Amino acid sequence: MAPTAITHPESAVVSSKVTQVPQDRSTVVEQLTDVARHVMGQAIDLLENTLTDDKQLTYQSKYIPGSTIGKHLRHARDHYALLSKAVLDITSTGASNSQAPVTLSYDARIRDTPMETSITAGIQAFREAVQQLDDIAKYAPEDLPVVLTADTGPYQQALNTTYGRELWFGSLHAIHHWSMVRVIAGELGLTLNANFGIAPSTINYHKDGSKSKI
Repeated sequence: MAPTAITHPESAVVSSKVTQVPQDRSTVVEQLTDVARHVMGQAIDLLENTLTDDKQLTYQSKYIPGSTIGKHLRHARDHYALLSKAVLDITSTGASNSQAPVTLSYDARIRDTPMETSITAGIQAFREAVQQLDDIAKYAPEDLPVVLTADTGPYQQALNTTYGRELWFGSLHAIHHWSMVRVIAGELGLTLNANFGIAPSTINYHKDGSKSKI
């Protein structure tokens, strides 16, 4: 029996706006890098202009057990850094001229690093991550092949993906953690930028007049 086609009734369409995909694919990495720069820039601004004491980085949240601002910042930044390292490792060896894909694992994160407890270390770590992405944007195409290895618990997986897709994942993932940073900052009585921790799609949705917070 032939599979049943999946259709999308008009009632399921929530917006008539169609996202325009750039025709020049060479601009995609530049755009995604710009987004990543903005997202990490929010963290840098938090560290430079909102936090006033290293102790605020290690304050244990009452609402998100085990969470601190420092841990969320480090965790999110690590995903950008691991992606950059994977690309830089293969390009520095000249393997980028072959068909060998970039090999990436987000499970190789290093915990309890200085940026979890030091404002100064955090600023430096984010600036280095931004610089690495800027360097990669000069030559890496958005469809640069990447093999993502993942420990999913009971299974080890190897998934085919691309640099562009993982770069966007890094930003979306960071925004999710910024939303939790916002909660902890609220516990500390700190006021953050209105768009801190808000997904770009949600910001655009609000521009259309929606009152939704999600």
